Amino acid sequence: MTDAHHAFDPPDNAEPALRSTEDHRDEALGAAAGRADTPPGASTGLAVVADGEFHQLDPRSVRVDRIVGWITAAIVAGVSLLVILIVLLTTRLPVWGPVPMVVAWMLLVGLFVWLAQRWPEISYRHTSYRVDGFGIEIRHGVVWRTIVSVPRSRVQHTDVSQGPLERSQGLGTLVVYTAGTSHARVGLAGLAYERALALRDYLVAGEGADAV
Repeated sequence: MTDAHHAFDPPDNAEPALRSTEDHRDEALGAAAGRADTPPGASTGLAVVADGEFHQLDPRSVRVDRIVGWITAAIVAGVSLLVILIVLLTTRLPVWGPVPMVVAWMLLVGLFVWLAQRWPEISYRHTSYRVDGFGIEIRHGVVWRTIVSVPRSRVQHTDVSQGPLERSQGLGTLVVYTAGTSHARVGLAGLAYERALALRDYLVAGEGADAV
């Protein structure tokens, strides 16, 4: 009587099943890691705006500021010229009397024209903001630098506004209202309208979760 020894052969689908189990385990670990990296009080979708990196404003904001500057320069030039004409018509001056006033008017208008053209670009380079899991930080100012930090736990509500010029360029202004007396209203103009809405939704989403 001969003893027969048969080697055990695992089923053909055993190895794929094992790989499938390992894949599911890796996916679960990856999902857990992703949840751990998500800032507190934010959903995964809203947390995309909270990358912790500094961002500049939308470049179209320079065009809007220049338009405002040119309008201001035109108003200043017109009003000051009218004042000079009234003075010349109502006051008896020597022959050379109008010369200083005309020179002063030209200097004044030249200053406002320079500010209208150049200052928006300079201000744009010195303005930035960042958003992370703790709130929003805004840095601005050319001569005097200002840093404003608003924790999400202090945010009461937010708005996104658009003036006529902003609307024509697809821009918006984010306005954050806080629970303190200092910087109770913080505005950030020059954002793309969609970006402003995303920041608003992110900051609002943290009100309940981060409140102390």
